[in-house]
Amino acid sequence: MSYSGLELKNVHHAFETWSLTVNVRFEKGSLNGVLGASGAGKSTLLSLVAGFETVKSGEIRFDNRTITHLAPKDRPVAMIFQEHNLFPHLTAFQNVLLGLNPRLKANPSDRISVNSALANVGLYGKENRLPKSLSGGERQRVVIARVLVMRRPVLLLDEPFTALGPALREEMLMLIKELSLQHGLTVLLVSHSPDDLSRFAQKTAFIHAGKMLCYAPTETVLNNSGISAINDYLKFRH
Repeated sequence: MSYSGLELKNVHHAFETWSLTVNVRFEKGSLNGVLGASGAGKSTLLSLVAGFETVKSGEIRFDNRTITHLAPKDRPVAMIFQEHNLFPHLTAFQNVLLGLNPRLKANPSDRISVNSALANVGLYGKENRLPKSLSGGERQRVVIARVLVMRRPVLLLDEPFTALGPALREEMLMLIKELSLQHGLTVLLVSHSPDDLSRFAQKTAFIHAGKMLCYAPTETVLNNSGISAINDYLKFRH
């Protein structure tokens, strides 16, 4: 049976005495949250989709194409981590260009794409600045621009804005939301913040001890899940 979107079908991953088992479908173009305590398996889930961790059994598919054993560079996936991963000696333009050409050779089409992406995230006129001359929020925008030029339809976010203050974190989340809807991206956002997910995610998955206990509309997960592990987690978070 065909499925348009991101599907993890009976995916199992194991490391020593710990394991993660996931069976879920994320609609194409949807905004999804991933919630759970530290060590539950949230980052591992993203790493399996990105190809940084190995699936022991099961299948990962996107738009009816099996990507389970593809190398990370060959997957339709881009990822933003907690650290912004900008090279301090490269300009904003060059850091974004890395998403197209690791050798930093820009043809006319590449220049148009990079400049357009920087303008799209509000950095027009700052193409030649080094990261040290940019604010924290501007550095995050450079990372987002690099993801945009890669043109990959699945975007994974592993708590990328945790170090930012509340106002700037919300600004970055709303920028990601706007750009994701504009480009039709399928997004998975790992967060410890129920408030962030309530503003961002259409649906949220809750992972507990290596199991996905729930995947439902975010409002349901946060307010009326009826699952004791989720209720206990939310009491702790609040």
